[in-house]
Amino acid sequence: MRKVLFSCVCLWTLQAAADELPMPVAQALKSAGIPVAATAFWVREVDAATPRLAVNARAALNPASTIKLVTTFAALDLLGPAYVWKTEAFASGTLHDDVLTGDLHLKGGGDPKLTYDQFARLLRQIRTRGIREIRGDLVLDRGAFAVSAADPGRFDAQPMRPYNVAPDALLVNFKAVTLQLIPDPATKKLMVGMEPAPTNLDLVNQVTLGNGNGCGDWKERLRADVFSHGLTTRLVLTGVYPQSCGEQRWNIAVQEHPQFVLGVFLQLWAELGGTLTGGVREGVAPVDARPIGVLPSPTLAEVVRDINKFSNNVMARQLFLTLGMETGHRPSTAEGGDAAIRFWLDARGLAMPELVLENGAGLSRRERISAESLGRLLQAAWRSSVMPELMASLPVTATDGTMKKRLKQNGVAGQAHIKTGSLEGVRSIAGYVLDKSGRRWIVVFFVNHANAGAAQPAQDALLQWVYERNGA
Repeated sequence: MRKVLFSCVCLWTLQAAADELPMPVAQALKSAGIPVAATAFWVREVDAATPRLAVNARAALNPASTIKLVTTFAALDLLGPAYVWKTEAFASGTLHDDVLTGDLHLKGGGDPKLTYDQFARLLRQIRTRGIREIRGDLVLDRGAFAVSAADPGRFDAQPMRPYNVAPDALLVNFKAVTLQLIPDPATKKLMVGMEPAPTNLDLVNQVTLGNGNGCGDWKERLRADVFSHGLTTRLVLTGVYPQSCGEQRWNIAVQEHPQFVLGVFLQLWAELGGTLTGGVREGVAPVDARPIGVLPSPTLAEVVRDINKFSNNVMARQLFLTLGMETGHRPSTAEGGDAAIRFWLDARGLAMPELVLENGAGLSRRERISAESLGRLLQAAWRSSVMPELMASLPVTATDGTMKKRLKQNGVAGQAHIKTGSLEGVRSIAGYVLDKSGRRWIVVFFVNHANAGAAQPAQDALLQWVYERNGA
């Protein structure tokens, strides 16, 4: 690469030519078989007026999970870091001697993190109100969101993967169970535990224990088949599990939302000594129903950290719909979330005509944004009052989240907050780098190409270059 001399402003042209890419990045792309035309770069010091590096920066590309930066920054700015969701419980009918002759109503508010443990807290509240036996139905109010029914395997033919779970106003434990796989050499069997253990989910373990030394992708050697009978589901596990894999955890989603809520409710309610004689149905609590419990979620700042550190798709989709709900779109739809974000972008002077939003999570073949637009958004975030919360939510190189195992032996280790994105044919990074001279830079790098899976060396080379060369 030819040498370029910079003035003290130290700028490159807005649309740099391919031969102006940093040499380590260009070489890594060439080795991966990825043409520069299938990439987009945007690098700018946080307080600079123009970028240091911009290649194909205005091209509308699929950003994968880096689109979560748009959703989470919009939410922090519009709702505030202390925002919380509420899940509420109401009783209708009469209560006498611990017996509720009537229905128990659960009203979802869209909480993205209503985990198994949190749900148990809500049920303990109800139990302490003197309710033990419910002679009626469990009535679910899921009306805050309007989500069209869709095949959970539509995206990638993996319907049981938790990342494919659809959003829901009453989302309990991400609608997933965790299977604990424990090989027992003494009996030569595989023990399988499950948490939660919904009472209407029957687990049948027919997995055999293998003696091979290799582990590899053990999930590929197992099969899960689901058989539904009304409100009851049978999950049958077959295949061979290598003993050398040791204990492993397998998260899986197999039931519809109402089924799952009922099963987990019955499990926890029985553990509290309670009974339910009725079934489950959907509806709204009558106006004279008595409030008997309310469970606030963790704060938005905490939720955003989970979304970005670990790239949680269903939580991001919950947040996307919440933006629609809190800006007047009730029940909230994807169109409502899209409208809320676009209005906010326009109000901030961040109009993005190329932007395409489908679910705000990046689990999409349709979503599009340019590297320049995402970079401008990160610059606005840097100058905003919620900058500390957003930056703290991003994975730190060689430290945590989706960047935990990357760049461990490099100078940029611990010096960059980077959101990652990954789909078949897409790899992306976006965030902030603190260079070795103490200056902060915004970095955005997209790859949309069949060989995108081989793009990590080029991404890492760019981060290392920003850390080293810009400090020179």
